[in-house]
Amino acid sequence: MCGKLRPGDVLRYGRRTEGAPAALLRYSADKRPVVVWNATRRCNLACVHCYAAARSEPDPDELSTEQARAMIDDLAQFGVPVLLFSGGEPLLREDIFELGRYAAQRGIRAVISTNGTLIDRRTAQRIREAGFSYVGVSLDGLRETNDRFRGRAGAFDEALEGIRQCRAAGVRVGLRFTVNRRNFADLGGIFDLVAEERIERLCIYHLVYAGRGTRLLGEALSHEETRQAVDLIFRRAEEFCARGLDCEVLTVDNHADGPYLYLKLAREQPERAADALQLLRWNGGNSSGMGIGCVDWRGDVHPDQFWTHYSLGNVGERPFSEIWTDTSNPLLAGLKNRRALLKGRCAACRFIDICNGNFRVRAEAVFGDVWAHDPACYLTDEEIGVA
Repeated sequence: MCGKLRPGDVLRYGRRTEGAPAALLRYSADKRPVVVWNATRRCNLACVHCYAAARSEPDPDELSTEQARAMIDDLAQFGVPVLLFSGGEPLLREDIFELGRYAAQRGIRAVISTNGTLIDRRTAQRIREAGFSYVGVSLDGLRETNDRFRGRAGAFDEALEGIRQCRAAGVRVGLRFTVNRRNFADLGGIFDLVAEERIERLCIYHLVYAGRGTRLLGEALSHEETRQAVDLIFRRAEEFCARGLDCEVLTVDNHADGPYLYLKLAREQPERAADALQLLRWNGGNSSGMGIGCVDWRGDVHPDQFWTHYSLGNVGERPFSEIWTDTSNPLLAGLKNRRALLKGRCAACRFIDICNGNFRVRAEAVFGDVWAHDPACYLTDEEIGVA
């Protein structure tokens, strides 16, 4: 939006994964999947929208340390650029630092997605020493809102302390926020918090109806509310840029944001619109089953972290690399070549090369049809050219 990234910055690396900075991986022409590993189902909180439906106890069939190391070996050989350790709460897994170090040694960028409540000074140091390059801490609103979401008083303050300890230890840290009707009013306050704390990255997630998140289906933002939220995000991102705040602001899990951003620039900053359009095309929109994959605590492979109800295979039986490239699986084959399968608005949308049909798992959750249009797309028929 603010012109900090231009197509030439991407072309400098030949649009290749090898050697490219992390921020440019999404534009690579030779993408290998970023892999989310739900390293444990165990969690110390009980968030109302948890896509993994985490529990207080670990799953008895969780991958062992040796199985995890074997998986990491295969991911490294396959060329996976990033392994995101998630959960549950990944810091509850005793070998998390050993495995993070092992992934980094094998040339994979190791990152953590955490609720942040377990990060004290020593833990932050261990995260740095293990070679984790980034920690994403989830907050679902300001103090009272977040603690209601998380099911425990004090969770907000503990997570904020975790962010501060990461920054003090020299670990790059960001804030993750999933927007819905219960916390929409806190969105502006989240931007204020990021500015006050000098947090380097803010990822704002749209709600995906998976796990316990299906209970919030009726509390997803309406199309008009989503537009209001995205407008606020764009406005505050521009304010950050104007103030010289070094914070990367991203929206995640609704690829209609790409065309919406382009249309905004075409109206207000036409000199930047062509560059934005090129970057959005290179990014390619939704990459479930393509540029992102998931391995759960048992080793089952999924097209992304929201497809835990559908297993493509298990890494204990076949390597991830084999599972991921086996297009005899109809869902995986469809996701990799989905355009002819899409229906309704998605099939006719003029921004298909930017959005790639958005989230198929949302279409399945609402319509019972993987290839129906994504009900969370908030663009009008006129905007997408199907009026």
